Amino acid sequence: MPFNYNHILQSIIYRKINDLDLASDLHASKDFKHFTFSQINIPHRRSSREGIISQDGKFHFYISSPQDYLIKSMVEGYLEDPEINFRGTNCMVEQVELLKQPTFKKQMKMKTMSPVVARVKRDDGKIRDLNPGDLRFYTALQQNIIKKYNSFYGNYDGDEYVKIVPEMNSVKRKRITIDKNGTQTHHRAYLMRFEMEADPELVKFVYDVGLGEKNSMGFGMVSFVEK
Repeated sequence: MPFNYNHILQSIIYRKINDLDLASDLHASKDFKHFTFSQINIPHRRSSREGIISQDGKFHFYISSPQDYLIKSMVEGYLEDPEINFRGTNCMVEQVELLKQPTFKKQMKMKTMSPVVARVKRDDGKIRDLNPGDLRFYTALQQNIIKKYNSFYGNYDGDEYVKIVPEMNSVKRKRITIDKNGTQTHHRAYLMRFEMEADPELVKFVYDVGLGEKNSMGFGMVSFVEK
């Protein structure tokens, strides 16, 4: 398994959406796609120069979306045809499980399941990845949450206040390369544990759709930290 597998995993997700029109619309859309997925979890693993080796051939990952129909269509796709093609190798899906949603509160501790990307356009027109040491990182996250919410639900008329505070020494930078149709793009993204304070409706939306940009490319999926 290559170290940079985001586009491979995204392709597997698209191919398993049971509603072909929905899959086509998502793939063609230039707007927010309103789903995200986690990094691949490999319980028994070792690394090589070429990538990651699953020693027992097993791995799992998580998918999330505020669109119930999209999740339903994905689940049906896996259940009807449990075989997936992973870089030319046929793999079998052993299990598909729907997780129960937690109770959403105004203030909650969270952690990333895939790294977060926040960006800003510079004066020269180029896009720059921000880091958690830059206050613009948090402004970009807050603005992105509201834009995605408006795109999915319509205009948000609640409190737009969003506070995100990373846990000390938890921030880890990852350089992710997206190889799409022979064109490579590189992103500096961040794994972290953090506390989020916002309208519970926005907290739930972030849990469903992801934090930051490029969610449908496997960035910004979050979960809650158990007490």
